[in-house]
Amino acid sequence: MTGTPPEDAPVDVVCLGESMVTFLPSRPGSLADVPSFARTIGGAESNVACALAAAGHRTKWVGRVGRDGFGDHLVDAIAGYGVDVSAVGRDPARPTGVYFRTATDRATDAHEVVYYRAGSAASAMSPANVPYDSVADGRILHLSGITAALSADCLALMRTLTAPRANRPLVSFDVNHRPGLWRDGPGAGVLMELARRADLVFVGEDEAEDAWGLSGPAAVRAALPEPAVLVVKRGGAGAVVLERGGPARTAPSPRVAAPAPVVPDTVTDVPAPAVDIVAPVGAGDAFAAGFLSATLRGLGARERVRHGHLMAAAALTAPGDLAAPPRRAHADRLVALDDDAWGRLHLGPGWTGEDQEVRTP
Repeated sequence: MTGTPPEDAPVDVVCLGESMVTFLPSRPGSLADVPSFARTIGGAESNVACALAAAGHRTKWVGRVGRDGFGDHLVDAIAGYGVDVSAVGRDPARPTGVYFRTATDRATDAHEVVYYRAGSAASAMSPANVPYDSVADGRILHLSGITAALSADCLALMRTLTAPRANRPLVSFDVNHRPGLWRDGPGAGVLMELARRADLVFVGEDEAEDAWGLSGPAAVRAALPEPAVLVVKRGGAGAVVLERGGPARTAPSPRVAAPAPVVPDTVTDVPAPAVDIVAPVGAGDAFAAGFLSATLRGLGARERVRHGHLMAAAALTAPGDLAAPPRRAHADRLVALDDDAWGRLHLGPGWTGEDQEVRTP
């Protein structure tokens, strides 16, 4: 989207969580039948850090990997996107997590994912080995519910990072409900607790229904009154922003105050453009990155959601979890379209290149 920020620029976003080496199949089929796999990387929070770095922001990923070849690959690959990896811990006793998946759409019964992450280095993250100062030097701290599910130590760390304190960064929290990770019991209550302690929350309408039995943005907001900004994602239908008290703050809070009186939300419903999907992976992380990028720029709710939709469309129209975002000027031109022209957008593979045709039939 734009150039690389100078090395002495302040950190815009710190992302904390587990990243894993990902093995993608060489062709469609079950894991039992696929003969070979290509190695790449995956992880919700590192995906957001990489996408934001590609969009011209200074980002830092904080995680923990094994002192092994896979850990070396992860750190080098993420650093290759321009992400600061100086705070990544190396664990001599625990391995880097890996996972395998099929090429099939995640929404189908044929899709398979096999994780080898139990006892991973990242699952040992805790308040004892992740100093608060290492994650609090950005304007935004981005977290997800996946980390809370990895271990009791990880949950303790998440509670520490989301606790009220003076001058904490804006805390962004993507619920990322993954039922299969909560082996020791349902995580719905934990995810609700963490979301209520955040400043900005992303949640899919479907996962709010699955985790909490809540249907629709109004019901989700009633259960989550504390965050200043709540983004309810509705898949191909778009996203709704429920915002209290103006645009989300992006500077540290000068103090921790008592809960403010409830102020009616400004509700902004923004449809998503039509997209020719190549691979339905990484869209949620890309949406969060686009929304956070626009938040850092102080843009309005409609513009923030549209930037989120465009980053998600970049991920959906390319293979793998990470895709090159459109250049900022290109994205800004599309975001500035009137509602009618925006509603006629149709994005396909290669649309992020400025020399590519963007259909508005």
